[in-house]
Amino acid sequence: MSAASPPEVEVTEYTDPLCPWAWGAAPLFARLRTAWGDRTRWRRVYAILFDEDEEPAPDPAAETAWYAGYVAEVCAVTGASYAPRLARVAATSWPASCVAKAAERQGAEVAEEVLRRLRATMFVHGEPADTLPLALAAARGVPGLDAARLASDAASPGVRTAVAADHAEARRPVAAAFAVTDGGPHPGRAKETPAGEWRYALPTLRLHGPGGEALVPGWRAREAYEAALRTVGD
Repeated sequence: MSAASPPEVEVTEYTDPLCPWAWGAAPLFARLRTAWGDRTRWRRVYAILFDEDEEPAPDPAAETAWYAGYVAEVCAVTGASYAPRLARVAATSWPASCVAKAAERQGAEVAEEVLRRLRATMFVHGEPADTLPLALAAARGVPGLDAARLASDAASPGVRTAVAADHAEARRPVAAAFAVTDGGPHPGRAKETPAGEWRYALPTLRLHGPGGEALVPGWRAREAYEAALRTVGD
């Protein structure tokens, strides 16, 4: 393949900065991107796990205790670390997703580190970045980051529209997302949202290449992702 050739495989990652399964998958995906290098074009779609119009829990303390236990169970499966104490369940994923999307305008390295720090607010520090000030604070100090530009972009109508497009795309799962029968720790079948819509399980990879299409739904072992890349890359 020449230097001017397009990537062999297009990868769409449906994710959320505050999703515990996506947190566990992040190191796997980083290794895949390194291993496949310029043979892939990787695009993230922020699916909004915690939406703005969801009803608040009647007992926030009980919900937080339950969710902290759920995160611990997920991380036991994925091997990821998690915060010893969770301050609250995230009110919304929109601010973190807007900051992550805005960071993409400053290059891949900045975007990767900003997303890592947004995830760390929830799973390292136990204080989810569920407001714009918290999300911007999480990105502070990232090498090469223009913080003023990030704040301006994250609050802009353009970035909000881009994340809204992600939100909508994630709620148009392909038929294969409903046909998942794997009963593993994260089955990966499309999820019904509190609003009655359907979205991809997080994380889900959708791949397109010379060998066709593939869907890897939910958290999986590295071998499943590698097999899908090889299949569509043939």
